[in-house]
Amino acid sequence: MNEASPEPARPEGPLRRALLALTCAAAAAVPALRPVRAAAGPGTGLDDPAKKEIAMRLVSSAENSSLDWRAQYGYIEDIGDGRGYTAGIIGFCSGTGDMLALVELYTGRRPGNALAHRLPALRAVNGSDSHEGLDPGFPEDWRRAARDAEFRRAQDDERDRVYFGPAVERGRADGTGTLGQFIYYDAMVMHGEGGPAGFRSIRERALAVARPPVRGGDETAWLHAFLDARVWAMRQEEAHGDTSRVDTAQRVFLRQGNLDLDPPLEWRVYGDAYRID
Repeated sequence: MNEASPEPARPEGPLRRALLALTCAAAAAVPALRPVRAAAGPGTGLDDPAKKEIAMRLVSSAENSSLDWRAQYGYIEDIGDGRGYTAGIIGFCSGTGDMLALVELYTGRRPGNALAHRLPALRAVNGSDSHEGLDPGFPEDWRRAARDAEFRRAQDDERDRVYFGPAVERGRADGTGTLGQFIYYDAMVMHGEGGPAGFRSIRERALAVARPPVRGGDETAWLHAFLDARVWAMRQEEAHGDTSRVDTAQRVFLRQGNLDLDPPLEWRVYGDAYRID
């Protein structure tokens, strides 16, 4: 699913991420540096439609080894990270509650859908990696539901409500621009909001060594501190031990001074090269 030259017979998506966790250390090419500013300028934001599209493609390169994020509504597998099934455009998980909330929203809008009869099982397995009541047939039901525009719309809405919207809001509150808001968003996608290695814990760890722009800190220094804390959080889980989505992607943009996340963008994730013009 890589946009670069394909390699035969290799696992794809998040399963591939786990298998590549110790193998990918190639550095992304670094174009000419852009000027670095101390804090976010007015009007910057990841919720600008063009920047939001870039964000979706960047996350998809890490989550699905593809820039085509719209092809991921029907994606589903268990990647062995203790969260049960991972599925859809943002990695909704059967063990963490966000998949349950998504299917409840979808069923409220489309009663009798292909996943509605799975709600009792999703409630039962929430908080665990169990497939009890879901197997057999849950992946097939998910892929069938993904053919429904209403389910795709529900995925978009839950992504924005749970992850994207809060990340943009928190980034603006901290005084960060578009890149900082994306860095927050990607952290929320992988780690969630709470927990010992969640977004709030990552931010608290960064606050111990740096100040966000809203408190008079330099934006670049703050984001490096946040990414340092993010790498620490990723290394708490074997399935997320490959930190290239930070080291050879987000950190590259930050070192370039590209705080507005302006294309062209070049980066690597898990050894694969990507570009957005």
